[in-house]
Amino acid sequence: MRKNKTIFLISISFLLTSCTFHFETSSSSTESIGSSTNLVSSVSSTESINSQLSSSSISSLISSSSQYFPDPYIGVSQEEFYSSYKKATSNLDAYYRSQHGFLSGDLDVPNKKEPTIATNQPKTDGLYDKNLTKYYTYNAENEPISYKIVDSNNNVVNEIFKSGAYVSLEEVAAYIWAFNDIPSNYTSKKSGNPSNSIWGKYLRLNHSIFLGDVEKYPYEPVLPDIDGAGGFITYYELDIGDYSYNNGKRINRGTCRIVYTRYYNTSTPMEVLDSSNRHVFYTYNHYNDFQEYLNYENGWGEIFGNITGGGKLNSTTDYNPTPYVEVNGVNF
Repeated sequence: MRKNKTIFLISISFLLTSCTFHFETSSSSTESIGSSTNLVSSVSSTESINSQLSSSSISSLISSSSQYFPDPYIGVSQEEFYSSYKKATSNLDAYYRSQHGFLSGDLDVPNKKEPTIATNQPKTDGLYDKNLTKYYTYNAENEPISYKIVDSNNNVVNEIFKSGAYVSLEEVAAYIWAFNDIPSNYTSKKSGNPSNSIWGKYLRLNHSIFLGDVEKYPYEPVLPDIDGAGGFITYYELDIGDYSYNNGKRINRGTCRIVYTRYYNTSTPMEVLDSSNRHVFYTYNHYNDFQEYLNYENGWGEIFGNITGGGKLNSTTDYNPTPYVEVNGVNF
């Protein structure tokens, strides 16, 4: 059985990585390049990554592929799965894992609340650069099924899959940036019992609207265009679990959150998908201060907010939130 599972994963990996990759940037041209560990190579093109898969959705993908690649995790226990853990190798692999409450990404949860910052963080005119290039793999119907994470030198260092489950700050932030949605192990509920969930200690909570009401919470800095401060974008939030978040029996939600632009505040809500208005922020002190995700590994903008400005934590009388720190949107 174990041998068959290994063959399955190798087959899936081969099938889904034999693609041609392109990149989405602000340019209107399209340039094709082959699969490589370095996706840059001075590309300034509109990404259109074509997969050899022919499904129009995850469901149809599974339906059309299951006869060739049956679920390898049937009958596999949590203990067995995590005893020799390796990250998911394809979108189909990630999907099957999620059906059984298994992770697709890094197992490590943060042992500190502050984000790890890259040694090299590019700047232009004194401001941090935010990478606007997007590194998708699409299926034949032009639906994104995976996203490659790069470092500040534009070398591919990781890959995340639509419908996968993730817990690390870097992978969850990248997932939100890429898919404007939550990983499979998240729920919109603000409470939950890990013992009753297939995700156990990897269950994560709280995908809900973040108001940004700075009149009620004057210690919070105003995020770009947030509707709670008169803007035109509705933000959502979700928990980021540190080492003490979930012990498998109970959840301590703590103070770490990702807050991001989800919908335009229109009569019919539209997703915020254009890079110019896309923002993913991380706060580790419960909305007092924020840092912006810059779309590369360990890429985080300058911290801003109440504690940064010398205010007292969560104080509605002694507060001094510094404003959002602008970044340069560039194509790596």
